[in-house]
Parts: sequence; structure tokens; C-alpha cells
Amino acid sequence: MAPAGRGWRGRRRGDGVLAALPLLLASLIVGHGAVPNGPGRLGSLLETFLPWLGLGVPLLAGLALLRRSGVGLCSPLVAAAVWFAVFGSPPVPDGGSPYDLVVVQHNVSDTNADPRGTARQLSSAGGDVIALQEVTPSLLPEFGAALGEVYPHHVSFGTVGLWSRFPLTDARRIDIRPADLGDDWDRGLRATARTPHGDVAVYVAHLPSLRLGPSGFGSARRDESAALLGAALAAERLDRVVLAGDLNGTLDDRGLAPLTSRLNTPESGLAFSWPQRFPLARIDQVLARSAKVLNVRTLPATGSDHLPLAARIRF
Repeated sequence: MAPAGRGWRGRRRGDGVLAALPLLLASLIVGHGAVPNGPGRLGSLLETFLPWLGLGVPLLAGLALLRRSGVGLCSPLVAAAVWFAVFGSPPVPDGGSPYDLVVVQHNVSDTNADPRGTARQLSSAGGDVIALQEVTPSLLPEFGAALGEVYPHHVSFGTVGLWSRFPLTDARRIDIRPADLGDDWDRGLRATARTPHGDVAVYVAHLPSLRLGPSGFGSARRDESAALLGAALAAERLDRVVLAGDLNGTLDDRGLAPLTSRLNTPESGLAFSWPQRFPLARIDQVLARSAKVLNVRTLPATGSDHLPLAARIRF
């Protein structure tokens, strides 16, 4: 039987660990940029699933309750407050704030078995512009036929497309191809939308996919493509800019810094968009310059492995 003093010291050490772990979670949430992003891209991996650190808070609080540790219960409250401060912004209610533009964003999947049904569902969301990725040559006529009546203005390059209620001018490809990929990799466009609020440069992009394997988080191509897209945005002459796309990264991921450092991010809404069956992260994004992205929300599932998004923008 252990001496009483030794048992008390062991309990105190256990309480100290329970108090320290929630504070560590809170530190990671606010200080994730300090995690190294060397080989394996550990920092980007953490940032991709950063909101899920919040699951550790009730778990640690439960352990503290089981141990009847008052000290252990205080730290989870601090961690919960930090999580809500970072991720808990309430969504903007429908009709609760004036807006000028609604952008619908969707990676439709190149294996979509119901493109016309997907297009009709996207059209019913009431967007002013619809940005799509993975629109293969075989899918393009289907989407064009289904969207054309409501969105008569359309441009597409490679596998990305833009449909608009407003006239589109000055449409062109944007080269965001990583150096080691072939010329057939074509996933960026830019067009000017002539909206009632003035001209807006609309960019549609699909950055390279990420791979998690033995060597770590494979984001090098994505990061290279994001840097090229960031350079194009920096050179954009129009003041008002909207970027919609499957960026294969969350807004916390430092690999998207060439974009998030130049554009405003949504003011509210977690809106996890991937994978469709059990969304873990929002890797589809709508960002803007000289405008506020008031909120972003998911739309009902389609025939894709991504959920569509709708974002309201105020200039």
C-alpha cells in the first residue's frame, strides 16, 4: 500500500496534467503558426483540421469530473472560450444583413452521374454567379444546358467554369500550373462581371489535391499553385475581386497565405464542405477584395463528393 503522502502527490501531478492539456489545446488553436512546417508539412496538417481540436475540451472536462478535480475543470473552460472566440462566430441570418452579390461555389466531381440535377440544384440557390470545378468536356454541355436559361453568360477554360446572371468580359486563363505538371493541367480563369454595383474581377480556381502518406502531408504542389494564383491577384487592376474555388486547403492553412493575405475571408460560418458524406473541413472557399464576405453556408448534397457553398458579399 502506497504511503498517503505519495498518493496525494500522485493525485496532484494528475490534476496538473489535466489542467495543462486544455491550455495546450488553446495554445495550439491560437498559436498554430508556431508549429514547424518542415518535412511532412505538420503545420499545414494541423491547420487543416484545427477546429476539431475543440473535441478535446469536453473529453478533458469529463476526465476532470471523474477525478473530481476542481483545478482540472477550470482549464477546459478557458480552452472552450478560446475555441468560441476563434471559431464560434454566429452565422449571419438570412435577410439579416444587406448584401450585393451571392456567389455559389462547387466542385461538381468529374464522376458526377447527375450533372443536370446538380445544375438545377445549384441554380435554385439564388446565386448571381456560379463557379464550378471538375467540369470535364463530357459534363460541360450538360451543365451549360441546365444553367443557361438563368445564367446566360458563361466562360470556361480547362475544367473550371463560371456562369453569371451578368455579362462577362475580358475572360482569360490564369496559369496556376505547378512546374512538374503537363500543359493539359488547366484549372484557373478570370473574367470581369458587369454587376449593377460595378465591375468585379471574378477568379475561379482549382488548386492541386493534397495527399497524406508515409512522407507526410503532400501540399507542395498546392502551395506552389497558390503562390501563382496570389501573384495573379496581386497584379489584378480592378479594385473589386472575388475568388471562388476548390483551394484544397482551409483558411487557417499557411499554404494559402498568398491568397488569405490579399483577400478578405468570411466573417462567419464553418461550412465544412468535404467529404460530402462526413464533412471534416472547408476546402472550398469564397474570398474577396474591397468587399466583405458576410457569411458562407453549405447547400444540400449533389452528385459530388463535395458540398456546394453559397456566400453573400457586400462591397
